[in-house]
Amino acid sequence: MRLASLALFLSAAVLGTAQAIGAETSDSPEQENTYFNGKRVPPLLELTADNFDKEVKLSKFLVVKYYSPYCPHCIDFAPTYQTLYEYYYTSKAPSDSESATPTSFEKYYDIRFAELNCIAYGDLCTKHDIQSYPQTIIYKDGEKADTVKGGKSMSVISSMIEGVLEKEKPGTRPKELQLPEPGATSLPTAPSDSGEASEKPTKDESDDATSVTKTTPQKPDSTKPSKPTKTPNEQGISVSLTAESFQTLVTMTQEPWFIKFYAPWCHHCQAMASNWQQLAKEMKGKLNIGEVNCDAESRLCKDVHLRGYPTILFFRGGERVEYNGLRGLGDFIQYAEKALDICSGVQDVDAASFKALEEKEDVIFVYFYDHATTSEDFMALERLPLSLIGHAKLVKTKDPALYERFKITTWPRLLVSREGRPTYYTPLTPREMRDTHLVLTWMKSVWLPIVPELTASNAREIMDGKIVVLGILNREDQETFLSAKREMKRAANEWMDKQIQLFQLERQNLRDAKQLRLEEAEDRNDQRALRAAKSIRISMDMSDRKEVTFAWVDGVFWQRWIRTTYGIDIKDGERVIINDEDNRRYWDMTITGSPIVPSRVSILETISKVTASPPLIKPKLTISSFEKIFFDIRVTFSEHPYLSFGCIAGLALGCASWFRGRIRRNRGHFRLEDNLPIKEIKEGLLGNTANGKKD
Repeated sequence: MRLASLALFLSAAVLGTAQAIGAETSDSPEQENTYFNGKRVPPLLELTADNFDKEVKLSKFLVVKYYSPYCPHCIDFAPTYQTLYEYYYTSKAPSDSESATPTSFEKYYDIRFAELNCIAYGDLCTKHDIQSYPQTIIYKDGEKADTVKGGKSMSVISSMIEGVLEKEKPGTRPKELQLPEPGATSLPTAPSDSGEASEKPTKDESDDATSVTKTTPQKPDSTKPSKPTKTPNEQGISVSLTAESFQTLVTMTQEPWFIKFYAPWCHHCQAMASNWQQLAKEMKGKLNIGEVNCDAESRLCKDVHLRGYPTILFFRGGERVEYNGLRGLGDFIQYAEKALDICSGVQDVDAASFKALEEKEDVIFVYFYDHATTSEDFMALERLPLSLIGHAKLVKTKDPALYERFKITTWPRLLVSREGRPTYYTPLTPREMRDTHLVLTWMKSVWLPIVPELTASNAREIMDGKIVVLGILNREDQETFLSAKREMKRAANEWMDKQIQLFQLERQNLRDAKQLRLEEAEDRNDQRALRAAKSIRISMDMSDRKEVTFAWVDGVFWQRWIRTTYGIDIKDGERVIINDEDNRRYWDMTITGSPIVPSRVSILETISKVTASPPLIKPKLTISSFEKIFFDIRVTFSEHPYLSFGCIAGLALGCASWFRGRIRRNRGHFRLEDNLPIKEIKEGLLGNTANGKKD
């Protein structure tokens, strides 16, 4: 028993000594060794609050990396520092060429490498005045000798170390070093220009490297053969699904399906039947196409909660999204191809691939993440792409170049890039970032391009609730068309910039006013006024303003609708109108009485007059004056239901009271007879005396 205790004590002492000098002589299952130039390298010494003062004095030099495991720059710097440590640990000491007994580099210069986690030992880092991560400090005899701040390159850190070593032992360090690349496991094969013998591996070292390499156990290839995937839509047909097959093929799998729910008697279903069959042929080997007869499978259609026929849904596993586009073959194919692209998952991009993507996509949602982003965040992200099919592209990135371009300082972060113009999702808390409904609501408000084309499928989305600057353009004249679109985009960008500046100025004025109230209350020592001033909330929401958006419409294709609604013919030239759909009015003239044309100046000078309250330019109506009366009544009822009900109830009570009064006047309970003598009327009904007696 005593021998066992003594052996245990000696083992602990040996292990502590090995950690103190930063070297191990055998592989440890708990600490993974690395290999550089074929030589085994022990793990970096990890400093703590308990061993820092002791370790910093055990050797003459100690190089310490201060880092945070959540810092992106620290993560990028980690392989640089690790490789530099491995390089110096396996380097040969200058005395090796003269001494018969080899001396390690660490023993010759009495130098070691270590690292300190500032998240775990924040007080210790504060004590050593560590204000940023990463930071590399070299200590000499326990005192700070030199410092490098930030995730610098290997050559910068090496220059700091070389300077200290050369000063300690002059003439022992080479003028130039052949440094490896971060993450490398050996020195570059190219010969060094300095030609120093100390950096070239000797025959003994090569033999040692060979023996180590040969004796290193090789891990068996544990890669499992990939599961064979079934080719979707092998026959190129629309599969008729029943309740049982729907659950087996659609619900219980992760395969994407594009499914039509129809009724045989539905005329719209019959009209699109040929396009649906052709879609199945086009998607052969790409996407599963199916259909459900709701007369035969009424229970299934009831469970799906259909609102009409035909209803087209895209399924992937337990998730689904409804197709609301046009029912032409080209529209189906375009939607299906975008759906397939999204089903491959959220693409991870860097700066170069994102730039290439911007050339193809007008609207791109970008999710910025770092190493600390949790699995819950990514699960919430994966629920978003299905709702973006046919609208926008969603990608994710952790590229520092994109961080810098979009000024990202917190993670995760979400923004939309519309033709290079970023719009940020303002909520930042984890709950709000994982709230799929909240994120999708914001996405739907910004997933249109800056100047989208007005079509039958997106007309309601563009026009409702907004003031729309609508360019009526001629697509056939390409030169004029591109010039007009360019002018409208310039006007849209300038108007958005101006509105952001005005909003920020307005909020700044509100903040200044609140600060003045606080200062006044503090000067007067009025606690009640101070609490009232502190309770003032400054809203940062711009939704209380009516949004001004931009769009264009093909004046040739929609010629009849434009002429009957706005009285404009594309044959007279390209024009611009400012439409207020909610109030059935529009403006087509500038303040000077000339038509609004697709020009930045013409558009911007008119918008400010139109958005004034009241508008400085008289609007025109898209409906007749008689229809306008009923429209205003309907709008009043919808916007102010309680007030409208009160007014109607008041009018009803007033009319009832007046009618009741007339009835009382015409049909009273007591009337004087027409034949009553005048004398009796004058004397009174009861005679001359008050008590009715007569002598």
